[in-house]
Order: sequence, then C-alpha cells, then structure tokens
Amino acid sequence: MSFTLTPSYDDHPRLATLVPRLRDYLDGELAEYEQRLGLGPETRYTREQLEPVWRRSRELGFYGIHLPPALGGQGLSYTELAVLKEEVGASGRILAHSVLGDMGGPLRVGSIFGVATDHQLEKYLMPVLRGERACCSSLTEEDAGSDVRRMRTIATPDGDGWRLTGRKVFSSAGPFADFSVLVARMAPAGDTDPEVYSAFLVDLDSPGCTVVDGDLPMSGQHVESDIILDDCYVGPEQLLGSVGDGLRIGLGRVTVNRLLHCPTVLGSARRALHLTVDFAKTRHVQGAPLAALQSIQHKIADMATDYYAARSMTYDALAALDAGTPPRVEAFMCKLFVAEHAFRIADEAVQIHGKAGMVRGAEVEWLFRRLRMFRVLTGSSEIQKNGIAKQLLAQPARGKEAA
Repeated sequence: MSFTLTPSYDDHPRLATLVPRLRDYLDGELAEYEQRLGLGPETRYTREQLEPVWRRSRELGFYGIHLPPALGGQGLSYTELAVLKEEVGASGRILAHSVLGDMGGPLRVGSIFGVATDHQLEKYLMPVLRGERACCSSLTEEDAGSDVRRMRTIATPDGDGWRLTGRKVFSSAGPFADFSVLVARMAPAGDTDPEVYSAFLVDLDSPGCTVVDGDLPMSGQHVESDIILDDCYVGPEQLLGSVGDGLRIGLGRVTVNRLLHCPTVLGSARRALHLTVDFAKTRHVQGAPLAALQSIQHKIADMATDYYAARSMTYDALAALDAGTPPRVEAFMCKLFVAEHAFRIADEAVQIHGKAGMVRGAEVEWLFRRLRMFRVLTGSSEIQKNGIAKQLLAQPARGKEAA
C-alpha cells in the first residue's frame, strides 16, 4: 500500500469509478448544500435538513451501497466500503455521515436483516434503505458502557408483549430517528436466569417513550439522545430475533464494526494532515514559509508515517476479513493503534497551526476534539489492550505444544 494524501485506485475498476464520483459529490453538491444552510460542526441540524441528503445520496447510489444488489446496494467488500468511509472522513463535510448511511441509515440496520421478520423488514428496515425512516441503537446506559451486563433497562412481560422501563444514553442519531434497536434485560420470573437480554424495535413516538437531549459530547455535535422508557409497551412483533438474543444482536459483528470505525477516523486524520501541510506551505515566519523549518518538517514526517502505518494495518486486517479469516486480535490492535495515532496527528496539527489551531471554529481544533473522543468511543484504548492480551494469553504455551 503506497502513501499519498489523495489515494487513487487505478488498479481497482469499481473504486476507480466510485471514489471520484464520491469526492465530486462531497466537495461539490454537498458542500454547496451545507454552505447554503450555514451548517458547522456544532450546528443543531434538523430532520428536514437531513432527508434531502439521504434521498440524494440514494439517487447517486451511495446510500446503502454496501448492501447486496437485492437490497439496492452493490455488494461491496469490507475493503471497498472502508475506502469510501475513509473518503467521507477526509472530506471535512458536516453531513458526510449521512452519505453512506452511518448516521441513522443503512449502515445502522444492515447487520439485523438476517434476524428480522417479514413484518419488521416492511415496517422498519426497508423504509430506512429508501431514506424514509431513520434508526438509532440503544445499548449503553449511565453505568453500563463497556460492561453492558450492568444495564438496568427491564422488559417485563405483559400479555404477548413487554413493558420497557429504563434509560438509555448516547443513542447516536436519536434526535432525528423514528425507531431504536434497543436491548433490555428480561425481568426474571421464578427460576428464570436474570442474565437474559433481548432486542426490540421501539417506535420512539410510542406512549411511555421520550427522547431527550443527551449530554453534549466534546465534539459539540448534536447527534446523541437519551431514550427514557416509562412502562413503554412493545408487542411480540417488535421482538428482534428470539428472547435471549439481545447481546448477540446488540454486540453482533463486533470485529467488523470495530474495524469499520477505523477508516472514517483515518479519513479525519488524513484531513488534519492535509490541512497542516497546506498551512505550513502558506504560513510565513520571518520571511519564509513555516515548512522551511526543519522542526516542522520532522513533525509532518512523523504525522505522515503514523497515518501510513495505521492505514496499512487497517487495510491488511480488512483484507483478511474479506478472505474469510476474522481478524479478531488484529481488530483490537487496529482500533488501538488508529485511535492513538490519529489523535497524535491531530495534536501535532494543532501544535503546528499555533494560535490558529486553538481558536474555536478552526477545523483542526474541531478535528482534535473529535479524534480525542475515538480513544474512548466504541471501546477505550484500555479495553482494546485487554482484548489483545486476552487473545494472546488464551493461546497454548509453546512449551506445552512441543510436549
């Protein structure tokens, strides 16, 4: 894998066509749309502003492009999807997360098609693919993050259905979603195992369900909600899979999802590096470009090397996934390495920009905050280290193998 700030894919016919088209849309039509609306990274945008992006992205073939042709996609490999996600991250567009369907769209529901009933497909999933409905995922609670078994949201039997009570936090896309893929603990009955969890499709306008603003993350993005459930009824047709499948569904495709978060972050790191290179070339200090200083050159060299290393290992793991070999330990490594080094790139970007990089509203300042979050989101760096060590230590000792 060669290094460049503007990757080309001449050796891959499908990507050679898709990537230029995606860049044209991100840098052209979508950029103009955002400018017309006056959107910034911390703007509280509305459902009405997002829907045109969903529909237009679908018209262009990007919304749900990873899905099989039977569902209107192109059946992309994981590597191909990762390339497009990296381009989205590198674009700097505010609404880029809506182009492929990351924020409430097809990328949110793609993994549950295999367990959905015909009714659920018709009412919930297919409208998402068409850009008519949006969803969020609700797993995390105030005291149940990495340790999801601490969740306190309870599903109590009521006839053929259940009554949900509890509070979910950090439901991404919650402010403009129609329904949630929500996991709850089943209320124990008699000798029933108290560690049983199920997943439900919860309409967010149901009686007893309230969507409120969640804590504002350090990125300043208004994309998170808390979901408050107070005796909210869900019928048997809203049970996703079977009773007891909740954690499997909620945490399903963990290796895949862990890896597919990395390309978007790599795109943001690439954006920070690109902005820094341009700034160093055009910013003059003592009559010469900032880039003439060897200390600046060394920082940029380190940033580029970090990006190249993180990108190479991510795409190597994705190639293994496409080949049918789940890269379990490598996925932990990629999440850890990408998170730490993308943030280091953003930190150096701020340092090189100086005062211009510390001003609220500066793009590198926002990238710094966004990339800092990734060291915690979707499993902190410490959690990734735990996973790496667990995988390695579970392997037989070499001495015992020899014996």
